[in-house]
Amino acid sequence: MMTAATMMTATATAATTAMIQGIDYAAIAPPLILAVAALGVLLADAFDVPRRIIGLLSGGSLAIALLSVVLLATGDRRATFCLPGQLRGNGPRSCSYVADDFTLLFQGIVLAAAVVVVLLSVKEIADSSMPVGEYHFLLLSAIIGALTLVAARDLILLVVALETLSLPVFALVALRRYDGVASEASLKLFLVSVVSAAIMLFGISLVYGATGAMHLDRIALALQDGRLPSDLKPVAAAGIVLVLVGFGFKVAAVPFHFWAPDVYQGAPLPVAAFLSVVSKAAGFAGLAIVLALGFPAYGDVWGPLIGILAAVTMTLGNLMALRQRTAIRLLAWSSIAQSGYMLAPLAVGEKRLPEAVAATTAYVALYAVMNLGAFAVVIAVSQRMARGFAEYESGRRWDTLDDFRGLARTSPLTAAALAFFLICLAGLPPGVMGLFAKVVVFRATVAGDVTWLAVIMAVNTVIGLYYYLAWAARLFTAPAGATGLRSAGRAAELPPGLAVRSAIAATAAGAVVLSVAPQLVLQAVSSVT
Repeated sequence: MMTAATMMTATATAATTAMIQGIDYAAIAPPLILAVAALGVLLADAFDVPRRIIGLLSGGSLAIALLSVVLLATGDRRATFCLPGQLRGNGPRSCSYVADDFTLLFQGIVLAAAVVVVLLSVKEIADSSMPVGEYHFLLLSAIIGALTLVAARDLILLVVALETLSLPVFALVALRRYDGVASEASLKLFLVSVVSAAIMLFGISLVYGATGAMHLDRIALALQDGRLPSDLKPVAAAGIVLVLVGFGFKVAAVPFHFWAPDVYQGAPLPVAAFLSVVSKAAGFAGLAIVLALGFPAYGDVWGPLIGILAAVTMTLGNLMALRQRTAIRLLAWSSIAQSGYMLAPLAVGEKRLPEAVAATTAYVALYAVMNLGAFAVVIAVSQRMARGFAEYESGRRWDTLDDFRGLARTSPLTAAALAFFLICLAGLPPGVMGLFAKVVVFRATVAGDVTWLAVIMAVNTVIGLYYYLAWAARLFTAPAGATGLRSAGRAAELPPGLAVRSAIAATAAGAVVLSVAPQLVLQAVSSVT
């Protein structure tokens, strides 16, 4: 017969067991695979495994993680790290990590783009003498943060994921040792990221103080009309604004954009591509999650703010892009302008929010292909030209717009690929996916009664046409001067490496497919919220 003490111990044990969160390892498989691979590449480098094998291990782990995302998409949607039954009360299930359609779509975008970045990194690592193990470890760690960010459904996990994405990037930017420009870019990115993290954490503390919750579904319930005391409403509003400011730094929205051009210019080109595509996509996913799932009741607060940010961001980004004479800085300012287009649908506030999030998601997905393709060609051309000149040894980067003159005469396929990506970014046929992306955000903005922003978008689209088409025109004009002719000649003599060709081919294939059937993207994101 059980004693009273034994019964009390058993009861306490059962209660403790019931309050322990279960872990669904299938749901967290993509970041878990990359975590194991990141440790593997670091150990492989310590034992002097050839760099080509380490690159294959890194790229292979990304492919396996992408396969796991596909398998998750074919099965039931999963969630893990959920509140135990005793702690839920009358509230919702409240899970911290959710692998729903939105999460799986963005994880697929992040992993597919990361595979291309790894391919682009092979030659860069060799030419810059960067430590291959550290590079791939840091890259995989940042991707883990991006994968976790798009699945986060509470503010604590969201901040941890954001910092896991950001911290490795500081080191990646500065990994070219003894390069003062890279070190300066890394320091600038570090300082900006620290400030943005502090602002976001302060905003989260205000939101928590007003609502008493960290899970987004519980925050949304607490912010509904009549549930929040009147004296706490300004506190919640201030917290929401500060959280948006933190995300503004991450997605390079004006006036929180000032780090982007210098960091893109100073970072290794594949890292700049990573920041422009993978980091930006994860940042917009986190922003959409917070707005749609946590703060919809305060759409009248953050909607107008996002509208102003979108208008200023796209206008300043396009105007500054007109003045650029190097490809990387032009792509940096273009990326800032594109952030404005992505923000625009979210300016509708709570009204038609699911359609707005779907429009932003579609634009991010299409932008990832377009911009990554442009970066891939710029990297290929820069590497080929650099190999033919001694100036490369002193840090000369061959990415001025005039270096691309006459590229169609010596490398017609490369020039055609770059022209196609630029036309896509401009939103002109035959780059139908770029046109489709802009039509989607225009439609969502007009449907949400933010017509003034749609007018500003139309004006900025015309401005963007100029510098995209001016760059594309250089590809088909005769090189000016001896330097241009010699550069073009070297481009013909030195074909790109297999990794770069593979990256360009993979990105171009995705661009062509999406241009032929861009409506597939909208169908894929129709169930985002």
